[in-house]
Amino acid sequence: MILASAALLFCASVCHLQAQSAPKSAEQPNSQADVEESPAHQHQHDGSMPGMNMDDDKGNHAQAGAMQSMTHGHHMDSAHMRMTPARPATDEDRRRADEIAASLAGAIEKYRDYRAALADGFHIFAPNLPQPMYHFTNYWNGYLEGFTFDPARPTSLLYKKTRDGYELIGAMYTAPRTATLQELDERVPLGVARWHEHTNFCMPKRAEAAHADWKKFGLTGSISTEEECQQAGGRFYPVIFGWMVHVYPFESASASIWAQ
Repeated sequence: MILASAALLFCASVCHLQAQSAPKSAEQPNSQADVEESPAHQHQHDGSMPGMNMDDDKGNHAQAGAMQSMTHGHHMDSAHMRMTPARPATDEDRRRADEIAASLAGAIEKYRDYRAALADGFHIFAPNLPQPMYHFTNYWNGYLEGFTFDPARPTSLLYKKTRDGYELIGAMYTAPRTATLQELDERVPLGVARWHEHTNFCMPKRAEAAHADWKKFGLTGSISTEEECQQAGGRFYPVIFGWMVHVYPFESASASIWAQ
């Protein structure tokens, strides 16, 4: 009975994450673990976007676009990214934001050693893709964020690659793509931080992905409407993932803590 319940919970979490995008796909776990692998390699995710089948993108072009658009300082309104409107911060906004950052800093302090994050169920997203910042994602946390918000329970941890491993620099909260501005503000005040979501994503035909013109497709491509995507024979996703916001709680200035 306990095993059955655990299986149902796991299935529910995976199904909820896949529902953030369409079409759905299932991860294929490795059949055998290599005992000689490093801790980081043992905990690598398969590298695909959650809820999307990227098996036909062997060159990782789509993932490269996603990672580039997720990089610190690259968040802005564009054809492939929508951000919450800027609004003046109130004293209450600043107070809540300070409390959230302090709670987060205390909660993730133990993950300065990236191996502790791996041991606690965080997986490296797109580990084989060179990135200025790596997302270590806990998919169970992401599932819970679909229903509740806990500032001490981020969906992802943000790291910079170092010669000896990874350096913790921040974290990322998520929210359902159906969340309203009021609901996002109740989680993290919009007067201090601007949430973002990735939009207008066009994938080429499965059989043509290896030779597709990636200046047109993906999250950095020129195609940004369903009509253009259909004309190109692609698969269009109005929104992928859900709402996200990055936090850098170890920074000293509020503007740097909530910089997107």
